[in-house]
Amino acid sequence: MSNAILAASEKFETILNLGAKKRLAFMFETVQEFKQVWILNDEDGCVMLANEDDDCVPVWPERIYAEAWATGEWENCTAKAIPLKDWQSRWTPGLEQDDLLIAVFPTEEDDGTILFPDEFDSQLKAPKKRY
Repeated sequence: MSNAILAASEKFETILNLGAKKRLAFMFETVQEFKQVWILNDEDGCVMLANEDDDCVPVWPERIYAEAWATGEWENCTAKAIPLKDWQSRWTPGLEQDDLLIAVFPTEEDDGTILFPDEFDSQLKAPKKRY
């Protein structure tokens, strides 16, 4: 395995093993840098999660993390990048109108951080914080 592939694999594992709060910071830093939010789609559209009494849209900072989550019942899903401008102009108001929450960077071990769409949007506009 090349050093670059090994380094990428180690970074991937390190990020996945961070706690939810640090993954949240990584999410916002990465989205601010690359100007896109990753979701999973199936034949019906955007994948949804049920969290207690609420439905959530799971989001990830990069394709690799979304694809890593797409196992089991989600294995036929495809990762899709939403440009940040589209997210803020269409997705945030649409999620609010539909009373949906956002599950930020879930992993196999936890559901990530659950935020209201306006909270997620305001964090995207905040200054970067290192994870």
